[in-house]
Amino acid sequence: MTNLQGKVALVTGGSRGIGAAVARRLAAEGAEVAITYARAQDRAEQVVAEIEASGGRARAIRADNRDAGAVKAAVDSVVSARARIDILVNNAGIFETGLIDEVTAEDFDRMVDVNLRAVFIASSRAARAMGQGGRIITTGSTLAVRVPWPGIGLYAMTKAALVGLTKAMARDLGPRGITANIVHPGSTDTEMNPASGEHADQQLGLMAIPRFGRPEDVADLVAWLAGPTAASVTGAEFTIDGGANA
Repeated sequence: MTNLQGKVALVTGGSRGIGAAVARRLAAEGAEVAITYARAQDRAEQVVAEIEASGGRARAIRADNRDAGAVKAAVDSVVSARARIDILVNNAGIFETGLIDEVTAEDFDRMVDVNLRAVFIASSRAARAMGQGGRIITTGSTLAVRVPWPGIGLYAMTKAALVGLTKAMARDLGPRGITANIVHPGSTDTEMNPASGEHADQQLGLMAIPRFGRPEDVADLVAWLAGPTAASVTGAEFTIDGGANA
């Protein structure tokens, strides 16, 4: 697999779950991959070691998505090392719950800073160094489209806002041959939301195909969007949720 041979990629939040799967998949396609992490340095280094053991090139950069300066510095570090960036995968995010009459302004700011503002900052910064064929791919959520339970309003809000941002970036960057798309994973078997978790049955009940997805399922879709055959795909939403939102 060499669809991305010679490409330079940055995956935010790449130390575990979907982000780690995306990093491995892009590297398997030939890309040189950098990943960011907020705290789990050991996890990030493990992902890098796995990629390098398979013959790929990778490195880890500490960057908390709530720190705007750190997000800029992570992008700049990739660009400085290779004089460009070809693929940005905005994956880092947090999931917190709370009823709308209980959450605070501080909760709002934290969710927006991590899930939305950091995506804007990273995308804006990366786009400056992207050329023809650049790719910006963002991890959204099926909760951007449908909110089936109470207590997830702030999270749903940030993910829905990413749809508008993605479409705007597609318009702004399309003349330069840069695409921007968003992928909406549904229930995916990760540490954040394990298939054996206490809320799993509730989630399975929404699905047309009643099984949790794998991080690799999302990674496969991201790899396609990052590749040459998706050159005309931009401003689009891709839902991968077992039919939960059907």
